[in-house]
Amino acid sequence: MSNATGAAAAPPKYRPLTFGVTRVNVRGEDGGVQHLAADVPLQPFGERMSDRLVHWAKTTPDETFVAQRERLTGGQLGDWRRVSYAQTLDAARRIGQALIDRGLSQERPVVILSDNGIDHALLALGCIYAGIPFSPASPAYSTISKDYGKLRHVIDTLTPGLIWAEDGERYGPALAATAPADCEIAVSRHADHPNLKGRKATLLSELLATEPTPAVDAAQQATTPDTIVKFLFTSGSTKLPKAVINTHRMWCANQQQMRQSMPILTEERPVLIDWLPWNHTFGGNHNVGMVLNNGGTLYIDEGKPTPALVGETLRNLREIAPTMYFNVPTGFEAIANAMKTDDALRRNFLSRVKMFFFAGASLAQPVWDSLFESAEREVGERIVMTCGFGMTESSPYGLFPTSPDIKAGELGLPTPGMECKLVPIDGKTELRYRGPNITPGYWRAPEATAEAFDEEGFFCTGDAVLWVDVADKHKGLRFDGRIAEDFKLATGTFVSVGPLRGRVIAGGAPYIQDVVVTGLNRHEVGALVFPTQAVRSLVDLPPDAPFETVLKQHAVLQKFQSLVTDLSLTATGSANRVTRLMLMAEPPSIDLGEVTDKGSINQRAVLKHRDDLVQALYDEPPGHIVIKPGVNL
Repeated sequence: MSNATGAAAAPPKYRPLTFGVTRVNVRGEDGGVQHLAADVPLQPFGERMSDRLVHWAKTTPDETFVAQRERLTGGQLGDWRRVSYAQTLDAARRIGQALIDRGLSQERPVVILSDNGIDHALLALGCIYAGIPFSPASPAYSTISKDYGKLRHVIDTLTPGLIWAEDGERYGPALAATAPADCEIAVSRHADHPNLKGRKATLLSELLATEPTPAVDAAQQATTPDTIVKFLFTSGSTKLPKAVINTHRMWCANQQQMRQSMPILTEERPVLIDWLPWNHTFGGNHNVGMVLNNGGTLYIDEGKPTPALVGETLRNLREIAPTMYFNVPTGFEAIANAMKTDDALRRNFLSRVKMFFFAGASLAQPVWDSLFESAEREVGERIVMTCGFGMTESSPYGLFPTSPDIKAGELGLPTPGMECKLVPIDGKTELRYRGPNITPGYWRAPEATAEAFDEEGFFCTGDAVLWVDVADKHKGLRFDGRIAEDFKLATGTFVSVGPLRGRVIAGGAPYIQDVVVTGLNRHEVGALVFPTQAVRSLVDLPPDAPFETVLKQHAVLQKFQSLVTDLSLTATGSANRVTRLMLMAEPPSIDLGEVTDKGSINQRAVLKHRDDLVQALYDEPPGHIVIKPGVNL
């Protein structure tokens, strides 16, 4: 709003943050194939990530590398247990020696079943130091799955020589059911628990008691840029997951790319408080790698952006002040709401954070506004909100914004050293990658590997993009959906999911977090809607009322009926006319792959796992609460 003199409002003040890539070189004409790259070259990078551990153990031996709250009797979380860089290197050498003694290799790697934790980190670094690949499998494969089908697939694909889980009680049934007879089982506790059904288990403490010899240091030195660090499995929403090969070259290159795109990493040690799972590339490569490469500290947050666990995240943020903060949109929404009234949270969390970063999902504008408002009130300036875009196959860092003035869906420009190729396909433009951070392929899957790359060696992402401003390409790209998500109605009409999803989210702001579009082989388009906690403001219920109860209230249903009515009236045809909605009380699951490594909704995974709700959306008469235009509720 203008002031009394009619002068324009002053532009918002941001806490200073430098952007390393602000211009792009483009070859090719609009409408055809285009190649683009950052106008700054990639600087030299290391050969192996284990060198960074050695470096920091020598230069800052007593600095904390990783910390985790101790679990007390009864399950409560106590004070922080801290492990220094020197202690981490000592543990990595001991574990690495124990793995070498067992004859493990890329043909017989290590599989890790458990959540983020100190023991998980030490075992992974022992593998890295010894040049033995490891694979962190989704804990859901062991703890939620009933038939262990995906875990069996992981084990069949990798043929591990050792499988580790933190707790023999919790993971015992999965270990007993899936570990081959010739594969060693290791746990951190409960090695003799009945759930292991008689299988002998080695304690991790035995590996840590191994005395290192010159052999483990020789193995570390023998590690090359092409040595496999880890296998990360894709979400496998429609097919069995694929094992993405992650090499030292990929990881080292990507960390250098991050330093050049985010110069803050060269200015101060990163301090992170983070829950993002290490079996996904965002948490396990991007964030753990950022800390290790730059001598930072990682505090493991055992909270999550769910009503039951977000309290632990807020507790941690009242105590630990990060320099950068990474989360998914639902996490930022919970924090934004809490900061409105929590002075201690606002004071500590905002004290030194230079950057907020969310993966490339939709973050509702009211959440951005709330975060900005809290920061301006507390520290007199906004914290820059950025987003990143990449995938497991790109290590993951690929594109990054060029300025603080970005909007939801904008991706920025490619990081130095990674070339992008834009290819027109069926009315969309596919984004393809080539560079040192790109995977050589999928483990023991030559056909899938061949299909993933084009004739010029570019990895085909399946992501569609558009220029933010065709006349000013330095503003970068914006997301235009997943090409594979688009579908046809029973009439043969083509539905472009990405733009329609964006239209629904924008129309329902601030009450919609994300949307999954339905209608394959049906006559009408529908939507499964994931509401934000902002819908609670529409009803007079206690703050702790179950979300499912909130979503059944008349005022909430009326609000969404108004939305679907507006969407129907403004549609231009059946392909963008949403005729029915259903509200989802259960948020999209990371463990089930409903949220991708990029933090964005995985349309196909949601449709698969919630097929019964999709069917109910079209049932006549409906068996669930289905919201339609102009229908009495």
